[in-house]
Amino acid sequence: MKRILVLVLAAGLLSMTPGLAQKYRTAAGIRVGKEVVGLTIQQKIFEKTTLEGLATAAPREVMATVLAEQHFNILGKRLNYYMGAGAHGGKLKDYGAVYGFDVIAGLEYKINGLPFVLSADLKPAFHLRHEEWFNLGSAFSIRYVIVKEPTESPLDFIKGIFSPSGKRKKGD
Repeated sequence: MKRILVLVLAAGLLSMTPGLAQKYRTAAGIRVGKEVVGLTIQQKIFEKTTLEGLATAAPREVMATVLAEQHFNILGKRLNYYMGAGAHGGKLKDYGAVYGFDVIAGLEYKINGLPFVLSADLKPAFHLRHEEWFNLGSAFSIRYVIVKEPTESPLDFIKGIFSPSGKRKKGD
């Protein structure tokens, strides 16, 4: 089963086309759905890819989820859509331990001039051990930007012209 989860995650990430990066490196906040509330933290790991960790609670369950997400721009770097996949595990009341895998698709907006990111998503969950085999979740998240994406300065181009691009050989 673990091999299947790894293959699904890898196939999902490799099938995505490239997009522009988002405007932050690390953001954390709250996630609210119909019957679910929780915490979310998102960390940029590659130019267009983030890892998102979710810790959520519902009336009958507590769940932890890790998702790898690929971001694509819509109108510049502030408005993105994203897709990804991951796995979840937790505890269901009167049932015990539960686990499975998830996919996610959503929209994300970095508010101009404020350190907040708003997002709305659909997150289908496929349960391998649970009372139900499938759950179609949706939620709204608001995250505070903890680490901003560094901005490029017009002087970076000039620095690149005058700085050495590699190691010099003896005799140069």
